[in-house]
Amino acid sequence: MTYGLMICDDLIFTSRVTATARAHGQTVKTARSPAVAERLLAEEMPSCVLIDLHTPELDLTAFLARLREHGQPAIRIVAYGSHVAKERLQTAREAGCDLVLPRSQFVQQLETELVGWLTVKGK
Repeated sequence: MTYGLMICDDLIFTSRVTATARAHGQTVKTARSPAVAERLLAEEMPSCVLIDLHTPELDLTAFLARLREHGQPAIRIVAYGSHVAKERLQTAREAGCDLVLPRSQFVQQLETELVGWLTVKGK
């Protein structure tokens, strides 16, 4: 089964994303912290990881390094953050995220792009 993993501590926002996924017959599991995300990754690898760049305790570079150890090339990484946090968005691009969006664009594209984001790369 393919699924997405979302790292975000905003319960209202994660509810919106998981509801959108459900409406399209998809599954997105949520982790409120990087530590919880890593436990979920140890159980089953997702097809996509959605990362809120403002998640507390998130060291994106270290997290992506650990993800690569588990086969990251097959996992799509979609990161989003505040449009005013240009440096954080740029750091995510440089760290190797497949797609980096301001939060407003992420929300705008969620309904139409989520299924594509969750599709296994190369399929």
